[in-house]
Amino acid sequence: MITIKDIAQKAGVSVATVSKVLNNYPDVSQKTKDKVARVIKEYNFRPNAVARSLTTQKSYTVGIFFTDHFNSGLQHPFFHEVIFGMEKALGDHGYDLLYFADRKWGENFSYREKCQNRQVDGVVLIGVARDDPNLEDLLKSDLPVVFIDLDIRGPKASYVMSDNTGGAAEAVRYLHRLGHTKIGMIMGLTSTKTTQDRLEGFQLAFRELNLTCDPEWLVNGEYTEEGGYRAMRHLLQKKERPTAIFCQSDLMAIGAIRAIEEAGGKVPDDFSIIGFDDIEVSRYLRPGLTTMRQDKMAMGRSAAELILQMIHEPQSNFRPVILPVEVVERESCRCRQ
Repeated sequence: MITIKDIAQKAGVSVATVSKVLNNYPDVSQKTKDKVARVIKEYNFRPNAVARSLTTQKSYTVGIFFTDHFNSGLQHPFFHEVIFGMEKALGDHGYDLLYFADRKWGENFSYREKCQNRQVDGVVLIGVARDDPNLEDLLKSDLPVVFIDLDIRGPKASYVMSDNTGGAAEAVRYLHRLGHTKIGMIMGLTSTKTTQDRLEGFQLAFRELNLTCDPEWLVNGEYTEEGGYRAMRHLLQKKERPTAIFCQSDLMAIGAIRAIEEAGGKVPDDFSIIGFDDIEVSRYLRPGLTTMRQDKMAMGRSAAELILQMIHEPQSNFRPVILPVEVVERESCRCRQ
């Protein structure tokens, strides 16, 4: 059986150099990397995972906690793309992704203990709330931690998120450019950072454009299609109604459109609707949903790259990653004469 020592002899380098190439260390020249890689490919060498972890004190595994409030699991139309982006980027660096069971399936839960028991090198958390009492224990540990859509930083923690404030403000500006001044909003869970940031962006644009918002046009939709449906039905009962609605997620926008159509209305003839996320189904709706696009794959890749930097360069300054958001124009909004 071919060993790492055999590869070193064939390539004319030390065992330590082969180990550095296998573990993607930066202090090896590209010429040496290429030479070792050719020998590895020639002999179809596969390092033993157990021996590798004993040598490097790494499991080459990153854990992920996905707190799913709506029981959609990996079928969630937004986060499954984020997770796929993570998986691909980690795989390119020889890492595996360990998906932890949802915390609601057990008692006496501890992020830190779960991570230590599985010996992951780092962990990514999606969908967690800032006031989660289990986070403090995790943040005090030596484990690298990356949050997605939650701006928590620490000596071993950083985050990745989209520009939710800027994206929401641009959604309002877009509707205003179409001639709308009566703009409502269907919001997500008010306890989340994402909802707060998008509300801030909404209010920022209103101040910038000297618009007045009726507080009754701000309705909670819980980031679900059914929540958006109920919120829109509530708005339809108002005597004075907005002409355009910014929905803080595409799922809520889909529910809002359904409510409008059931009430005998049409989008965009009676109401212009703009969402946020650009989930895949948005382009297949009729009318197609105008939305604020988040690059979900890039979010996953960025989270993976950030956690790998934290694992391999523990003394670095781990800056948060803020990804831009852009308008995707389809047919659910129209100019108001």
